[in-house]
Amino acid sequence: MNTKIWLSSPHMSGKEQQYIDDAFKSNWIAPLGPNVTGFESDIQSYLGEGSNVAVLSSGTAAIHLGLVLLGVAKGDEVICQSKTFSASANPIAYLGATPIFVDSESDTWNICPEQLEIAIKDRIAKGKKPKAIIAVHLYGMPYKVSEINRVAETYNIPVLEDSAEALGSTYSNEKCGTFGTISILSFNGNKIITTSGGGALVTKDKSIKDKAVFLATQARDNAVEYLHSQIGYNYRMSNVIAGIGRGQMQVIDNRVELRRQNYNFYESHLKNINEITFLSEPKGHFSNRWLSCILTNSEKTREGLRIALEKENIESRPLWKPMHQQPVFLECPKYLNGVSDDLFKKGLCLPSGSNLTDNEKNRVLSTIQAYFDN
Repeated sequence: MNTKIWLSSPHMSGKEQQYIDDAFKSNWIAPLGPNVTGFESDIQSYLGEGSNVAVLSSGTAAIHLGLVLLGVAKGDEVICQSKTFSASANPIAYLGATPIFVDSESDTWNICPEQLEIAIKDRIAKGKKPKAIIAVHLYGMPYKVSEINRVAETYNIPVLEDSAEALGSTYSNEKCGTFGTISILSFNGNKIITTSGGGALVTKDKSIKDKAVFLATQARDNAVEYLHSQIGYNYRMSNVIAGIGRGQMQVIDNRVELRRQNYNFYESHLKNINEITFLSEPKGHFSNRWLSCILTNSEKTREGLRIALEKENIESRPLWKPMHQQPVFLECPKYLNGVSDDLFKKGLCLPSGSNLTDNEKNRVLSTIQAYFDN
């Protein structure tokens, strides 16, 4: 059997070991230390002036902590993009709040500004103004930042920007991860850079960053004894894991370029297949192309292609199943236009790792071409 081609596997730079070795030599095997502060500084420099970063144990932890910092509590409502991974929505439930799911628009596949305003007006009319909006840069494609922020500002609702998939993407030449009242990043094993598991909370407000670090380290008060006046969390990133991140940050631009090359390869070779279309970048949008995604002409075609790739030991995956379709969230309010349901039926993610070889890309290509030839 052919060797496995993964959807998005980790890609080490070779520079990580130095930082890991330094952590062991200095005995900084803890959720603090030089690599933690250094990794935060590296991310801040990359995102640009004014960014304050707290590195955490996961992107999910960052969303949870972000909602806490925005004052979300039991009984509140939080608007969440429906077309996303469950980690965007689960932290709402952690807090005893209710997710309000909003559909996508077709230009970026992200939260629809029109549906967002419809949802906000309706929730206010029902007597409950949403406490926050979770907007996601899906597959690295920036959402319509200006339009979403305009709606959010009109109703004075903070945006939690889920940039888990979008490190290296930009909107109007500004880095994704800098547009929300609070923004989050993910360094999971399949992301554009990885620390095996990890994430970050980003904010322009240093006091929010400081509060995040306080809560992420069990909310220990400044006292000789262990004193706690608030509920805290064990969410801080370890110094060892942060060392991996420091090595990864040295190659972030290269990883973005390689992912974009993958997308360009697929698009240039498959654009003449009538049953396949691609998501182009709207004006002002620059995607890291974390995953290269296609739309087929039907659910039958999508599933047939997925199975054909699987038979060749090539991993692919349908686009995220919308949250409003998930059994655990079926009873939640939703504001739909049909876009995310259609994307789920027809969309497929192709192998996109920055370590894909030419031979592997050609195997994927020949399998797709053979499927449509037949």
